[in-house]
Amino acid sequence: MRVDAYNKISQVYQTNAVQKTRKTSGTKAADQLEISRTAKDYQIAKQAVAGTQDIRTDKINDIKNRMESGTYNISTKEVADKIVDSYYEKLI
Repeated sequence: MRVDAYNKISQVYQTNAVQKTRKTSGTKAADQLEISRTAKDYQIAKQAVAGTQDIRTDKINDIKNRMESGTYNISTKEVADKIVDSYYEKLI
């Protein structure tokens, strides 16, 4: 084995040289979280909906009173249209 040939090859590939690691410069980057404007608007809308009642008692009481007095009249065509519209909305 030729030692001088080995030394020349190791110099080419620098296998004998120990490379020192360098410290990175002091970056002060930190993790950040950024919420989009759409998400903020959605959160505001969600809070507004959460604050309202699911049942509109004023409207229900009005309809009950009109039904009891006999003044609540609704067209059967309107009822059928609403049922059909609801059916097609569920399909989409």
